[in-house]
Amino acid sequence: MGTALMIVFGVGVHCDEVLKETKYRGSGHIFAITTWGFGISIALFIFGNVCINPAMVLAQCVLGNIPWAHFVPLSLAEVLGGIIGAVIVYIMHADHFKASEGDIDPVVIRNIFSTAPGIRNLPRNFFVEFFATFVFIASILAISEVKTPGIVPIAVGLLVWAIGMGMGGTTGFAMNLARDMGPRIAHAILPIKNKANSDWQYGILVPGIAPFLGGLCAALFMHGFFGIS
Repeated sequence: MGTALMIVFGVGVHCDEVLKETKYRGSGHIFAITTWGFGISIALFIFGNVCINPAMVLAQCVLGNIPWAHFVPLSLAEVLGGIIGAVIVYIMHADHFKASEGDIDPVVIRNIFSTAPGIRNLPRNFFVEFFATFVFIASILAISEVKTPGIVPIAVGLLVWAIGMGMGGTTGFAMNLARDMGPRIAHAILPIKNKANSDWQYGILVPGIAPFLGGLCAALFMHGFFGIS
């Protein structure tokens, strides 16, 4: 449910920014990134400091905080949450999707749901997502050491905002298989006319695999250098 709510905010803001006849069309990347950050904070406040990212699930398994037997079920649940959240957003914006038919590039419509690179260079795109996720997961592990009530959701939202502004311009900073794959699957199955292809090559390699490597390295780094577990 936490992942679904995150996607309602995140994919929803892209619908508002891109689709015709919305009140916020053309609001720009600052509007979108800020909504992602605030939305993740709200999801964490409601559901607690839960994992809404399979890369964090992996990190917690490596650190011994989550049993390895839970890795696949939790990750699948998060991807399912991403699908459900994206379907809810589509229902909310169905009239605007219809109004946009034939006037907005199908690739732009697909990119409402899933991430895509500004310049397609798969090795470099992979490194960007790996490094952004490394910073993201390592920072959350450090933030979680602060025991002040309520600080973690706010700080994680600010972290998302900072990474989005500083590292998001090349790939769209997925940093999360569920954030990208769930909505990408939703786009593939929803009744959107003249759809672009789902670009599974990019989706599996870059926002799919790279965040896991980033999360793994972040867990090892924070444990080895700072003793975080």
